[in-house]
Amino acid sequence: MKIIGIIALIFGAVLLFQGISRRDSFAGHAASATSDLANSIDGGSRTPLHVTYIAIGGILVIAGAYVGFKRSSL
Repeated sequence: MKIIGIIALIFGAVLLFQGISRRDSFAGHAASATSDLANSIDGGSRTPLHVTYIAIGGILVIAGAYVGFKRSSL
């Protein structure tokens, strides 16, 4: 179980890093601008891909840290 937690922690950290890197890139700024424009036109709720990466990466880091580093009850 600890191995799965550590793998989730590492995968989450990679996703988090990718999301933050994309947010700061030209592609991230363009995606945010087009999402904001489309949302203001039709009132939808679009989110850029980097927001999804950051959210899923954060969840995996927290869950992986909990599963990987909790003490066993045995």
